[in-house]
Amino acid sequence: MKITSLLKIACISGVFAFISCSSDDDAAPADQIKEPTNYTFERDGKSSVSFGGQTTRIEMATILAGKLKDNTQTEAVLDAMFDHKKGANDFGDNADLNASTKSVRSKTAASKDYFSINVTDAADIKKDFDGWIKSQVDDVFPNWTKEASAGVAGFRQEAEGGSKRYITAKGLELNQVFAKSLIGGLMADQALNNYLGKAVLEEADNVKNNDNGTVVEGKSYTTMEHKWDEAYGYLFGAAPDKANPLANIGTGSNQKGDDSFLSKYLDRVNDDTDFTGIASDIFNAFKLGRAAIVAKKYDVRDAQAAIIREKVSQVIAVRAVYYLQQGKKALEAPVVDHAAAFHDLSEGYGFIYSLQFTRKPDSKTPYLTRSEVQGLINQLMSGTNGLWDVTPKTLQTISEAIAKKFSFTVAQAGS
Repeated sequence: MKITSLLKIACISGVFAFISCSSDDDAAPADQIKEPTNYTFERDGKSSVSFGGQTTRIEMATILAGKLKDNTQTEAVLDAMFDHKKGANDFGDNADLNASTKSVRSKTAASKDYFSINVTDAADIKKDFDGWIKSQVDDVFPNWTKEASAGVAGFRQEAEGGSKRYITAKGLELNQVFAKSLIGGLMADQALNNYLGKAVLEEADNVKNNDNGTVVEGKSYTTMEHKWDEAYGYLFGAAPDKANPLANIGTGSNQKGDDSFLSKYLDRVNDDTDFTGIASDIFNAFKLGRAAIVAKKYDVRDAQAAIIREKVSQVIAVRAVYYLQQGKKALEAPVVDHAAAFHDLSEGYGFIYSLQFTRKPDSKTPYLTRSEVQGLINQLMSGTNGLWDVTPKTLQTISEAIAKKFSFTVAQAGS
């Protein structure tokens, strides 16, 4: 046996690095690519992982979603938070966010694979988010202290002194619609359709520079490594332990401080016994894909991207069906708790909206097109008074239409 065949993988500072030995052998085969236990990669003793921009946008989105429940806010203030400009005092005493060049709106429906040439849909999607902000300020805030009813905006309180839900005349809780739609429009779209795509990973001289180990000036990472990290950041960028985010999975509702977007609902889906292990599948694919970039094994990288696309898309679909089914149960109860039902259905609305940003593995198409998503939303809101008029039968029909596109049943997702 050649000695060089045993030296394909070297372990440096606890992190697996890859070396090209002088022999007639090619680079290490895929089954010899070994990723670290955690999402930890180094170059010359320094971390080569960076996704600060994603953490910043998650934080901005979190604050904005919270302000949508503050009826003292104005449309101008909320719009400015959504479309932040560097130096603007949009986030109060959070100097880091105020000084940031990042914004949420600029990266919403902005992936290279889906929207670089589809500018019409990109603009329409941004208008949807703008419209939800406007409607919350114009329609819901002025009726903050009025009890809502069919065709009348205001609040409804959940049974037994539960939470107050502030809804439109058609029953939509817009802060929930906004936040859950952002899971697809920002987090999933950027991760699945932008940073994991070859158009971004292999743009310009990225392959050549990665092959040569040429890092970005002043940084410890190659551009390709960084782009992969940015996809990772949209899922795990707010984790307390960003190198080992699975430490929080299974703790229930991200009790240790993760975000309220994609990471939270990965946690929720993973807690369902029908989908246990999906969090590990995604995390391991991110690690192996990153290790494959270091090893210059781009076929392995692309296989991991396909896994991430499939599994993240499934998370969104499962939660869409889950909330539709929870709303259905509430409407079928002997005494209907409209506040609880509309809360679930508003979350369901957002997850349905997010389905247009999903991605079939090894393809450039979503599991449901924008047209299909709009059709499902139209069914949900088809009555004169929207959610006040929706029937359990319609909710079941929509649930089945979504599940049919994936590899799970309504019963599995709805429990």
